[in-house]
Amino acid sequence: MALTESNAQQAPVQDLPADERQQPTELVVREIVETLLLTFFIFWLVNSFVGRYRIDGSSMNPTLENGQYLLINNFSYYLTDPDHGDIIVFKHPNSDLNLIKRVVGVPGDHVAIQNRQITVNGVLLNEPYIAAEPTYTGDWTVPEGEFFVLGDNRNSSSDSHSWGFLPEENIIGKAVVVYWPISDWEMVPHYEQPLN
Repeated sequence: MALTESNAQQAPVQDLPADERQQPTELVVREIVETLLLTFFIFWLVNSFVGRYRIDGSSMNPTLENGQYLLINNFSYYLTDPDHGDIIVFKHPNSDLNLIKRVVGVPGDHVAIQNRQITVNGVLLNEPYIAAEPTYTGDWTVPEGEFFVLGDNRNSSSDSHSWGFLPEENIIGKAVVVYWPISDWEMVPHYEQPLN
């Protein structure tokens, strides 16, 4: 038999004692500590996989401009090796500077710069992203465990043509996105080179 509102009796609502209505101080402190630990863990995790860098200088013009801020994937080269056309951030082999350049040669490649053109393993690079053709010349064979990198502003860049090869262990990560200023927001334009 169902009860109707008229014949159902309501139990009186009793107030809890004041000490049971308030959370104990220990519980509040524990929740704050857990929240802080979780926040620090998430911050550490994000910073392990993503770096933030500011472009200082014009060596990557016109692809990247002075003053832009980038997000870098610090984990990408744990899964794959840097490839031709990748834009990477790395520690300078001879100083404490972090630099950003484009990978032109990988281990085993023969890089030649002559007549304002770059060839890799005898294949002429198609480089619509550079500021101007290089005015210097050179001939390099990239050793195992090292890379040959150049700035897109070929004639105003301190890079492998002037200081040599980049050791693989100096590579920090792959540039992913320009996030500041907001008007410049874009994915970083890597350029795959069909050299095979």
